[in-house]
Amino acid sequence: MDFRELECFVVLSEELHFARTAERLYLSPGRVSQLMRSLETRIGGRLFQRTSRRVRLTPLGERFLADLRPAYEGLATAVNRAKAAAREVTGVLRVGFLATPTDVVTGGVRAFESRNPGCEVELVEIPLSDPFSRLRAGQVDIVFTLLPVDEPDLAVGEGLNRVSYELGVSARHPLAGRASIGAEELAGLPLIGLDGPAPRAWRERVTPSVTPSGRPIPLAGTVTTSQEGLTQVALGRGGMLFCAPTAAHHRRPDVSFVPVVGLPPSILGLAWARGAETAAIRAFRDAAARHALGSEALVA
Repeated sequence: MDFRELECFVVLSEELHFARTAERLYLSPGRVSQLMRSLETRIGGRLFQRTSRRVRLTPLGERFLADLRPAYEGLATAVNRAKAAAREVTGVLRVGFLATPTDVVTGGVRAFESRNPGCEVELVEIPLSDPFSRLRAGQVDIVFTLLPVDEPDLAVGEGLNRVSYELGVSARHPLAGRASIGAEELAGLPLIGLDGPAPRAWRERVTPSVTPSGRPIPLAGTVTTSQEGLTQVALGRGGMLFCAPTAAHHRRPDVSFVPVVGLPPSILGLAWARGAETAAIRAFRDAAARHALGSEALVA
């Protein structure tokens, strides 16, 4: 039986007026009449006597109301409690991050936990080559990810930072001593790409196959994680692009990072399963956005 029909019956029995019932339930009077006709069909008898001047319960309606009210009130209480619980931000929120927990990630977590002390964040590393499988499998609730995201089943928040790229090369590479390189120069340097189930657009964002003018960029093989890529870079087997905060995190003697001029910025944001948004996800999204606006994260 439809809960909306029962709710409408109880309210109409209190108001004995279709227009007032419709107003309380945010329905049209016609919809109230339709729900009552449907319920009476299910019951097999008239629950209300209707005239142009008044509405009143029939004896059947009075008996049905007396039997229904305790169960209805218990059900309504359960629904209201569930709604209140859904608005609470408690428990554990599993947050995925890519390779490096930069300030956008850790600062967002701190901002969220300071505002929601009843909810703890559990950070889960997401493979660079497989950015969405754990989200779709329900192993994480929300992920930091590169934008834009063109996945119909995922919802996406605003950009939290916009930063430049740096090229990681072996410290012995001829480009290692450069102050910067232009994006078109990548056409002469094999880049290490991604293996695994990452969408094609994602792989192209991490390892572009052409320069901005369309010149092809050779591929130097594929890896599944940033650490694998750094190892290949240190061995001189190719270059790899990293956003500036990640490059700063991975400074090491055998790898040099050279700023790249002329590429679109790297944009980090949040994604979650469409239709699975909770109060905790909304609160985390808002806390991360506030932290980003209050920091230097938006400066390239």
